Amino acid sequence: MDTTNIKLDDITDFGIVLGSESAPKTMIEYINLRCPYCKQFWNQNYSLLDGAIKSGQLKLVIKLLDKVKPSLQRGNIMHHHITLDEPELAVKEIQQIFDTQDDWSSLSLSEVASFAKEKLGLKEQMNDRYVTKIFREAESANIVFVPTAIIEDNIFDEHLDLIELDLLINQNK
Repeated sequence: MDTTNIKLDDITDFGIVLGSESAPKTMIEYINLRCPYCKQFWNQNYSLLDGAIKSGQLKLVIKLLDKVKPSLQRGNIMHHHITLDEPELAVKEIQQIFDTQDDWSSLSLSEVASFAKEKLGLKEQMNDRYVTKIFREAESANIVFVPTAIIEDNIFDEHLDLIELDLLINQNK
């Protein structure tokens, strides 16, 4: 992933925020809920991130990024079923969606919405303003790929390993 064109100054803390505002490190994570690499990144890293959040070392900002790519549009539908104003619930919903990704990933867009409601018990949310703001921010900052994760000036894709992530979170403690 070429990260040289990403404009860090255009990235805000707007999103699903977990952890303390006073945490020494902030991680920004752009994901799409249909992306298999985002699912892999989440499943590989979230327990470490959760521990760092709970210990006060990390503030995590999750940004659900709508993509125009046809294979990711199903994720766009799922983004409208996340409870944005309750971050802990949002994390549970994201995990539930990732856990069932194989079950809904080949459904039509309308079937994905039905799956979210009927199979996962999620309610459609009025997330249009959130989704639009994240999309525009990503466009302005030249965030092209998901997942994209940023800690300080370090930009990563799905290849971020746990050891490197742990070092970035805990350095200069």
